[in-house]
Amino acid sequence: MRTKCRSLLALLFIAPLLSQAQPPSTHSPLIVTGIGKATATLDGTWQFHTGDDPTWASPTLDDSAWEAIQTDKSWGAQQHFNYNGYAWYRRHITIDPITDAKLDLSLYIRRIDDVYELYWNGTKIGGLGKMPPGPVWYIAPPPQTYPLGKAQSGVLAIRVWKEAPASNASGLLGGLMAPPRIGSSSAIASYADDRNYGWLQSRLYIGGLVILYGLVGTLSLLAWLSDRSRKLLLWTAIFAYAPLSLQLLGGFRIPIPYTTSLAWQQPIFALQDISLWFLLLYLLQLEDNPRLVRWTHILSWISILSGSLDGLMCLIDPTGPLAHFAQATDAVCTVTVTLPQVFPLILIPFAFKKRHSIATWLVALFAFLTEMISVVRIASQQGSRFTHWTLAQKIDTPLFTIHHNPFTPILLSYTFLFVSIVYAVYRYSADESKHQGALEQEFKSAQEVQRILIPETLPPLPGFAVTSAYRPAQEVGGDFFQLITKSEGSALFILGDVSGKGLKAAMTVSLIVGTVRTLAEMFDDPAEILSGLNRRLHNRLQQGFVTCLILRLDPDGTCTFANAGHLPPFLNHHELNVPPALPLGLVASASYDETTIHLNIDDRLTLYTDGLLEARNATGEIFSFERLQQLLATKPDAKQATDAAVAFGQDDDITVLTITRLATGVESTTLLEAPILIASTA
Repeated sequence: MRTKCRSLLALLFIAPLLSQAQPPSTHSPLIVTGIGKATATLDGTWQFHTGDDPTWASPTLDDSAWEAIQTDKSWGAQQHFNYNGYAWYRRHITIDPITDAKLDLSLYIRRIDDVYELYWNGTKIGGLGKMPPGPVWYIAPPPQTYPLGKAQSGVLAIRVWKEAPASNASGLLGGLMAPPRIGSSSAIASYADDRNYGWLQSRLYIGGLVILYGLVGTLSLLAWLSDRSRKLLLWTAIFAYAPLSLQLLGGFRIPIPYTTSLAWQQPIFALQDISLWFLLLYLLQLEDNPRLVRWTHILSWISILSGSLDGLMCLIDPTGPLAHFAQATDAVCTVTVTLPQVFPLILIPFAFKKRHSIATWLVALFAFLTEMISVVRIASQQGSRFTHWTLAQKIDTPLFTIHHNPFTPILLSYTFLFVSIVYAVYRYSADESKHQGALEQEFKSAQEVQRILIPETLPPLPGFAVTSAYRPAQEVGGDFFQLITKSEGSALFILGDVSGKGLKAAMTVSLIVGTVRTLAEMFDDPAEILSGLNRRLHNRLQQGFVTCLILRLDPDGTCTFANAGHLPPFLNHHELNVPPALPLGLVASASYDETTIHLNIDDRLTLYTDGLLEARNATGEIFSFERLQQLLATKPDAKQATDAAVAFGQDDDITVLTITRLATGVESTTLLEAPILIASTA
């Protein structure tokens, strides 16, 4: 009897607890209390139905037969794995008590995947995106707030559409990703502000990192624009701009359509990989390996074309007739973009054959780690809704958090890669600047040599007016001229052009000027001087050559000249007929003929190098013989002729000599313009 009494008492005691522990009916309304300064979470069990019917927005609809679902996670993570298309959520909400009849309510939606519409008591109050046909949804939509009007109880219905899964879709997404919140408009606004502030806090590190990437990209681009030969700086700029661009397209809650964002992201991802390959190519000093360079270009084209095609597939309507074709193409393009990402595995072993600094090896190490993490992450995502691999999620899981900023493996690898690249580029630029400084010193020395070799003034020639102008295209030039007076009153004019430009040509000029002055003391005939100069230059020009014209001018106006492959002079505005001959330095036994003419009073003889004739304007048009004849018909002096070519578009060294015979009693003049010492362009 006592046992029965005790059992009855226990049952009476436990019964109320059991009744409290029973789950509420899925059709029972959610009672929200305390609406005012606080907000309430619309969590718990909601009614859920796949498919689509406009009548499901009605508050009088009997949804008791609908299935139950939770709103704290997506439908894909519950009983609707890999479902796409339409679905509806419904929840009966009782606002109790309503203490202020004038109170306005608002609804806060954190995220719904992908397109949604909201209905409050059968009336549409808003939504985000556009339903099919021609659906529009967003890559990183910010949370939204919707006004519900005056405080009252009712039914909240949410119509959702989710896109068809891509090749990397996990099947775990879809629908509500977090419960909505309800409250007074002021309370919801305050809650939204707190959430936005927390989100900004969590993005401080990655935001600062991509800004630094952008800064480095801008500095590298400006440095490259000032010196286009430093290709490492160009690839650094492209690589640095990529993370900034990707974040702007999908990391900062900018409401960019999903398809548009992916259409741009795919080629940017490819450019990021390509720029990293070229960075390694230059930092590891492998650009002298033609096979590696060729494969880098081949893989770059494969990557950028596949990435661009993959991006274009994103623009195809997922509900249209080409949707399946776009999905298949997406899978193929993903493979062709992902496989080349292992290219650093090929580059790095070649680098072991060279000696590199620690900074360079750090870049190689972190580039390898970053690429491999990316490859593994992308590869594990492909078909994950079938394989159920979770490696990608683990890679995206933060290793630790600092002041609400999560640090994932990929973020850490990009951080270390960024630091190592900045340091390596700094060291590379410092070494290049040091090397450039040494070259500038060599150029300065060459300038000084040329300044000594080319006279600052010309000696007067009785009965003649002589003008000369010399304008090198670079710091030092390959043109040369000399005026050497002889004891019997005659004078030798030597004008020539060394193949090539820059320091090498300038050093050859030094050799020629010294040699021709020596020969001029031994011989009077231009042909003999050319023959001697040719023999001394043979096999000393490293496959180069020299054109040269030597003219002996006698006091009575007799001109005797010999030509070695140089442009014939002009008498007034007519070109003289000069026998053809080989340039200097090609054949040791070459011989040269002499031609003699006579200058009358006011005749002008013009000698020039090909820089005058081949001046080129911005459209690629050359100065040409026709323009030269028109110019010389105006009887310009050397400076005027040179200035005309420079104004047209100087492309090579320009040297011009003019010799005019004067009438008896007219004072002879000589005029020289030779701006040899040019300021450094560094």
